[in-house]
This record gives sequence, C-alpha cells and structure tokens, in this order.
Amino acid sequence: MKQKKRFVAGNWKMNGSLAQNRDLLNALIETVKNAESDVVVFPPAIYIQQVATMVEGTNVKVGVQNISPEAKGAFTGEISLSMVNDFGCDYVLIGHSERRTLYGETNEDVAKKMQAVVDAKLTPVICVGETLEERESGRTEAVIKEQLTSVIDAIGIDAFNNAVIAYEPVWAIGTGKTATPEEADQVHDFIHCTLKVYDDNISDLVRVVYGGSVNASNVDSLFAKQNIDGALVGGASLEAEGFTKIALA
Repeated sequence: MKQKKRFVAGNWKMNGSLAQNRDLLNALIETVKNAESDVVVFPPAIYIQQVATMVEGTNVKVGVQNISPEAKGAFTGEISLSMVNDFGCDYVLIGHSERRTLYGETNEDVAKKMQAVVDAKLTPVICVGETLEERESGRTEAVIKEQLTSVIDAIGIDAFNNAVIAYEPVWAIGTGKTATPEEADQVHDFIHCTLKVYDDNISDLVRVVYGGSVNASNVDSLFAKQNIDGALVGGASLEAEGFTKIALA
C-alpha cells in the first residue's frame, strides 16, 4: 500500500480557555514547525477564531468538532459550514462516538453531514467504532461495515476521496484502555478492504487513523503498524509536550 502522509489531530472536546489555548498553541506551533505529519487541532467552536488566528501561516491546521448539514435557518445552537469557512477551518469531525452515543446521531445523520462537508470542499474526518458489548459479541467488523456502507450507499464512495477515517473503539475513549497495535491494525485493514469493494484507488489513498486513548507512551507501537496512518488524540492533545511527541513520532 502506498505510503501516506501521517495525520495527527487533537480533539479538545469541551476543554480550554483563552489563556490555556494560547499557552498550548504557542508551545505546539514552535515544536511542530518541521513536522512531516498533517497536524490539526479541533477546539470548541467558540474558540475557533482565536485558534485560527494563532495558527495562520503555521504548520498547524484547525478543524471544527461538529456542524449542521443545513445551510442556514432556525436551528438554534447549530453551526453552518459557511460559518466554518469564514474562519479558515480545513477539517470537520463527523460521527464522533460521543455525538452518536450522547446526542443520538444516526448513520443517516452522519451521511448528511458528510455530504455537506464534501460539498463545502472541506476535509471530513469520519469516526467509526464499536462499543465494548459489540466487541465482546464478535460484532466489531459488522458494526464498522454498517457505519461505512450506510454513508457510501447514501452519498457514494467518492465522498471518501479526500476523507480521513478515524477508528475509535468506544470502549477505549477516555478510559485509559486501548486496542493493542495488532487489534487496531487488523480493524484498519478491514476498513481498507470494505472501501476496496467500492473503489480500489480510494481504498489505497484514504488515511485511516486510530483514536482511543492514544498517548506519548503507546504512540510508537501504534504507528509501527502498516495500516495505522496517524491518530485522533483526545485528552493527551491538551498537553503540549505529549501531543508534540505524538505529532513527531
């Protein structure tokens, strides 16, 4: 499989402040200025202007954690892609397990958001993954296949042409648990095989990254695997030294 540029992203979730963000970004911008990976941060939406201003012209890109598929209208609390574009965001997180689990997002919702992001010419980072119950019952591949094919069947395989796929086992997010490098690599290979049924080229080019309690201690063993093209980092992205090690691994 063709060697791809590594993708390392920090999902800040509902964390940060003006002062904390400034300190974190000042350290991050300097230390990853020569990184060979694509380095992205996903701040809470209220801080996008601050972050986008700070990272302009640097090696760090900015993304948004969630969007509405609607262009505009009476949708209190939602954010449209035209608003995101106003602030120079390059990436959009879609279908994160917390959006699915806590806020009831369905595969249909994910497909609609994916289409909207593609239409806006931004890069979707689409998350897939199984719960502990689904893994223990041997349904990991079936769950991930459904999450992917529901989007493909709804809007077409071309939607993945410029996408990043994040495999994030729900049982490993914020728990300190992580899939072994071998387990993660096997699922990443399955994701490529699922896409390959629809389009060989897209399957070869899409980056599949791991997200599940990635930290400075386990990143080297994860990145050593052939099918792991980077990481979607949660808590460890809030601390500059650790996130930098992941970005430079």
